[in-house]
Amino acid sequence: MRPDIYCRQIGGGFIQLSNRQETIISIVQDNQPITSSEIGKRLGLTRATIRPDLAILTMSGILDARPKVGYIYLGRPDIDIVSDKISSIKVKEIMSVPVVMEEDKSIYDAAVYMFTEDVGSIFITQDGYLSGVISRKDLLRSAMGRMNLNNTPVGMIMTRMPKVVVILESESILKAAIQMIEHEIDSLPVVENVEGKDRNYKVTGRITKTNITRMFVELGTNI
Repeated sequence: MRPDIYCRQIGGGFIQLSNRQETIISIVQDNQPITSSEIGKRLGLTRATIRPDLAILTMSGILDARPKVGYIYLGRPDIDIVSDKISSIKVKEIMSVPVVMEEDKSIYDAAVYMFTEDVGSIFITQDGYLSGVISRKDLLRSAMGRMNLNNTPVGMIMTRMPKVVVILESESILKAAIQMIEHEIDSLPVVENVEGKDRNYKVTGRITKTNITRMFVELGTNI
């Protein structure tokens, strides 16, 4: 087994590939360009089954996915393709619609809104500017504390600015992922600075772990 197939250098370290991933590499080398459907047929597996493997091999730079052409084998590139690809993707390219409400709304309203929108947090605004964020944990703590959920505004229990971690549309998705990991949160408000106003932000979007996971899958399965 050739070492550049079994182990892959990324930056200063290595990743170990599974037997199936090694087999996929061999299939691509012998039949390139080849589509994911054709690779699946040769393995006796569905396209969905090998999707994570193709995502890993593409993001590690071993394979390249070319739309309407197929996968090709790149071998060992001179640069770190993973870092290059991810760093080039901006937050605005994959962000979703924000879930926002005013801070004078009740905790009960926030709970209902969070349930109907199926999200883990809501961005809170005051006069149109980001003033805080409320999470499921905040709602749970308020319920356990026997607060009057109907009469207590979300502003009483939310995490307030400037403690809210934010990201700009123009920043990289890599920075967003690092911030979520460092602060152990599931989402970030995407904001824009309001000229002439210090730390006053307008919420323009939302970036979540789901957004980032979907991005990785799409990068590996864009054929």
